[in-house]
Amino acid sequence: MVKKNIEPLSVSSWRRLVALGEDDSMSIAQRCSVVGLSRSSYYYQACTTSSFNLKLMERIDELYLKWPFYGVPRMTTELRSEGNMVNEKRIRRLMKLMNLIALYPKPNTSKPAVGHRIYPYLLRGLSIDHPNHVWSTDLTYIRLPKGWMYLMAVMDWYSRYVIHWEVSNTMDASFCTSVLKESLERGRPKIFNTDQGSQFTSDDFTSVLESNTIQISMDGRGRALDNVFIERLWRSVKYEDIYLKNYETVGELISGLDIYFRFYNTERRHTNLNKRTPYEVYHQP
Repeated sequence: MVKKNIEPLSVSSWRRLVALGEDDSMSIAQRCSVVGLSRSSYYYQACTTSSFNLKLMERIDELYLKWPFYGVPRMTTELRSEGNMVNEKRIRRLMKLMNLIALYPKPNTSKPAVGHRIYPYLLRGLSIDHPNHVWSTDLTYIRLPKGWMYLMAVMDWYSRYVIHWEVSNTMDASFCTSVLKESLERGRPKIFNTDQGSQFTSDDFTSVLESNTIQISMDGRGRALDNVFIERLWRSVKYEDIYLKNYETVGELISGLDIYFRFYNTERRHTNLNKRTPYEVYHQP
């Protein structure tokens, strides 16, 4: 496993590193110093695991996007039917690593930390009629040949505009809180919605929202459809980019996602937005 104290590479830092890489007179240490990163971050890697588990995680990812109501028993049965010698214990562990949960109510993998407050779901029946009314966020697993990464995105519900995104080799509270703070530098919602994962119920995360007088909404336990627009975003990202590109390294992944999210925000027209782009709707006069 990669050490968890390695600083995640932000998109802006990665762009600056790439640009500085064209200057052969600068050492790696000098480049990292310029962009304010530790040297270890330059060699940032995905979390690693066995090749068999990676193949299983890749297939689980594909099956989940096709049948998001598949829990551990059904997923195990499907994988066994394909010739994989697996048991429910292994599949449960891998689905937890991938932050996957079936869409019907059941004991889920997004568990709040002991003692953390759970906030009510505020979006049921709510008329969301303008940008920055409601934002939401979630994490998803992304496969790489030698390991995996986590992608976190913050989305405006009204426009489907992706406010901010980052990748990390962990999905701990400090990473999620950092993404939240970066997002709030770009705007301010009235309501912020998450699931009940320990990253989002942590005091560090919720205190940032409360200090900015933002109402906190949390999905019902086992109800992934409460955050449906983020779930649709993950499907689009994976089918339109990740599965097609098969990124080899973290650097390629960050550069590729940077291109995709710019396309998603500014060029990809949505039928439900009257064939406008998320950028046009979010920035409408």
